Amino acid sequence: MIDILYEDENILAVNKPEGLVAVPERRRLEPSLLEMLCAQRAEKLYIVHRIDRETSGVIVFARNADAHRELNRQFEDRSIEKMYLALVHGVVGDDRGEIDRPLRQFGSGRVAADDQRGKASITEYRVLERFEAFTLVDVRPHTGRRHQIRVHLYSIGHPVVGDPLYGDKNLQSSHSRLMLHAHRLSLHQPSGRRLMLEAPIPASFSRVLDAASGG
Repeated sequence: MIDILYEDENILAVNKPEGLVAVPERRRLEPSLLEMLCAQRAEKLYIVHRIDRETSGVIVFARNADAHRELNRQFEDRSIEKMYLALVHGVVGDDRGEIDRPLRQFGSGRVAADDQRGKASITEYRVLERFEAFTLVDVRPHTGRRHQIRVHLYSIGHPVVGDPLYGDKNLQSSHSRLMLHAHRLSLHQPSGRRLMLEAPIPASFSRVLDAASGG
């Protein structure tokens, strides 16, 4: 069963587990979270945003067309705030920083920083804790590009631990999951009230974090 974080007549928020696609893909090789929820609840849900298959955490669906339009508007004008937890390779020197690098997607599905042909992308980060060979950071994307957090952190020499696409493949494959978790999301309900949603850190994330910290 999918963990329901919040629901009302307009919004459904759930805690997506890692390893599950959020919405149907072109090849449809596996069921998506959206399809599973629609079947489980016998209702139509509307896509508002998505998070990567390998990422866990908060994802929101609209339950009617009006809510869908309103939430889409909030994502477009960037009034929705998203906060991720990421464990990255290496010790990040600055306590906080902003990565402002345009990103370009290629046909392979990979994304890269491209200052000439990329789309504007901004990610803010703050160090939460440093370990011997890793750093736990709070990451806040101000734009919503594909693989944005993963590529931006990789571009400054600190790839997310366990990333199958970015970073040293031999090193990354030694970790059991991508260490990226959509921890909090803040939005305005159609009524205007601000709503903060939080997804508990999954055990799979905690186990890797404990090992990285020497615990």
